[in-house]
Amino acid sequence: MARSKVSPVNGNHKHDSSLQQYNDTDGHFSLVRNFRLADLVTIMNGVCGSFSIFSSAQYLLTNDDDYLLWALGLPLAGLMFDFMDGKVARWRKSSSMLGQELDSLADLVSFGVAPAVVAFAVGLRTYLDTVCLTGFICCGLARLARFNATVALIPKDAAGKSRYFEGLPIPSSLGLVAILSYWVRRGWVEGKQGIPGGLITLWGTPGGRGDIHPVSIVFGLWAAAMVSKTLRVPKL
Repeated sequence: MARSKVSPVNGNHKHDSSLQQYNDTDGHFSLVRNFRLADLVTIMNGVCGSFSIFSSAQYLLTNDDDYLLWALGLPLAGLMFDFMDGKVARWRKSSSMLGQELDSLADLVSFGVAPAVVAFAVGLRTYLDTVCLTGFICCGLARLARFNATVALIPKDAAGKSRYFEGLPIPSSLGLVAILSYWVRRGWVEGKQGIPGGLITLWGTPGGRGDIHPVSIVFGLWAAAMVSKTLRVPKL
């Protein structure tokens, strides 16, 4: 959930002063001193996503299901911090350009990279599977960049919040994480009962680069929905 941006009408002065505060502060840890409370909450979102990625890696190394469950649960914890950072910023009546960018970067880690890596850990590991997962991450990246660049142009309500999202917001990827969680509980993972839908070979011999799990196409479709210009999702 990206924080509200400065409006183009009166935002130039605020933009310049926000930049100046980083230019005027010296010292090795000047960046940390400029953090607001909401920025620290946002960073916790990124922490959750990072630990999810490492938990997926630990599962691949150890085949311990506990690591996989942590990898699936931590993005949800990231969503909680994602909701909280905007509320904290409004409560403290303080926001910063740094916080706005941190929000998008943390979202990419927790709701883009982490779900893709846990899908790989569950079993979407063929060459074409990874193409779909990479497209999912890159479309999430593009969607966040578009939001940062165009949010000021989206109609606002009386409270100044955007009326809708253009394309699926990247936290919606937790829907995919929920599906993967269900698979894990049923044992539908690589090395156990296998991925639902099985594996098909589009070209070449089985075991080659033409193999794909059909369910990985869902990640590709989700990616297309995130970058859609015409899909408008009402903002709650």
